[in-house]
Amino acid sequence: MPDTPTLTEVAERVWVVRHPWYDVNVTAVAGERGLLLVDTHTSDAALGEVLDAVRRATRAPLVEVVNTHAHLDHVLGNAAARAAGEGVVVTAHDAADFTRVGADAAQAEGPRADEARAATVSPPDRTFSSVAVVDLGDRAVELVHPGRGHTEGDLVARLTDVDVLLAGDLVEESGHPAWGPDSWPMEWPLTLDLAMGLCGPGTVVVPGHGAPVDLDFVTEQRAAIGVVAETVRDLATRGVPVGEALGAASWPYPPEALTHAVARGYAHLPRSQKRLPLV
Repeated sequence: MPDTPTLTEVAERVWVVRHPWYDVNVTAVAGERGLLLVDTHTSDAALGEVLDAVRRATRAPLVEVVNTHAHLDHVLGNAAARAAGEGVVVTAHDAADFTRVGADAAQAEGPRADEARAATVSPPDRTFSSVAVVDLGDRAVELVHPGRGHTEGDLVARLTDVDVLLAGDLVEESGHPAWGPDSWPMEWPLTLDLAMGLCGPGTVVVPGHGAPVDLDFVTEQRAAIGVVAETVRDLATRGVPVGEALGAASWPYPPEALTHAVARGYAHLPRSQKRLPLV
């Protein structure tokens, strides 16, 4: 992809800035009251580059920020976003865990790692448990927590007036879904079911990373994520030890990408669904 951020208008007054660092998406939504950013990237400088791209399309003042989940590549620009506007309000889900963001940033690697390590962790001003709305004057942005998946505190943002769903890392286009040490692999499929229930056949779905997709893409990815969950369940039910699980089945994604999916899946299954290891 290009070395500089790209700006794509996916609907009326809705722009996706796709940034090459982490191939992360930040979405800008303009309304009568001002501009809302969904996610803020990984550093002050990266957020500045995102805003420079957005300013090619709109000069609306920044008034709101929404974090889809609390990972460094989505929230470490929060402090810079607050500085870029007056009275900017940051919203996230109740369970978005900002306490671990700084530690993750300290372990950042790559040519811009120093930026991430220098960024200030800036938690949200406002949280919600189930559903919330951000009022931009002439349009509303609906925030929904569809359940646990990529993290415990995932949310999606829905723009009903233009049929757009901003899915965060519950959906990935430029790579496979990311199961990390804070993922919920056994719940992710049902979480996507709820998110997909907010979509229609023409909905534009903006993933956390990569190009916008449609409902068919999300349906296929949900099926693969479901295969991961059911394979974990089957292996545990048959008594396959967790340390042998990756080599004991056929997976829809590379086994090296599923280390946390398997470990977390085994840990989250109730005892009644696990047998003693086979001998």
